[in-house]
Amino acid sequence: MRRVGALIFPGFELLDLFGPMEMFGLLDKKFTLDLVAETTAPVASNQGPSAHVENTIDEQIEYDILFVPGGAGVRREVGNTRLLDWITTASETAEYTLSVCTGSALLAKAGVLNGHRATTNKAAFSWVAEQGPEVDWVRQARWVEDGRFITSSGVSAGIDMALAAISTLHGPEAAEKVAIWSEYNWQKDPDHDPFAKIHGLV
Repeated sequence: MRRVGALIFPGFELLDLFGPMEMFGLLDKKFTLDLVAETTAPVASNQGPSAHVENTIDEQIEYDILFVPGGAGVRREVGNTRLLDWITTASETAEYTLSVCTGSALLAKAGVLNGHRATTNKAAFSWVAEQGPEVDWVRQARWVEDGRFITSSGVSAGIDMALAAISTLHGPEAAEKVAIWSEYNWQKDPDHDPFAKIHGLV
């Protein structure tokens, strides 16, 4: 049983968070899910609905998987040293660190992606890359797996990344079952990224 700590902050993207959490949550004997934030107050998403957290960053809980979504709020949180320090500490003890969309900007700003390959939302690629000049940013990728770091492109790409992570941890049959249960057409090719061309990255 692996414990997933999903960080949320004001302005997080709904699908960035709940799409992948649905995938992990369907394997409830293999993963437990916690939402983590700076305080116990409800956290408003970029789309409006708020989420309630189980734990705060002050509780010093070690998570097997650290998960960081993106969203408009990332542009504010890259200046939040308290949050960045927690990301650094949580990532050091995590077996895997995952991000969706601009969530990789927070990982990059915290320094945990230095020397690693990573990707992000192609519409925000240049800005995210500025947050981590020592990161090897991949311009065309649906998701990138580099050791214990797995980062994905924008929003819906996080679901494909989560299924890939499940495949890595529990085998492709487990991931296939989750995709079938959720009636999701899993994009299995991590290099399939038409949005890189749309946004002029290739």
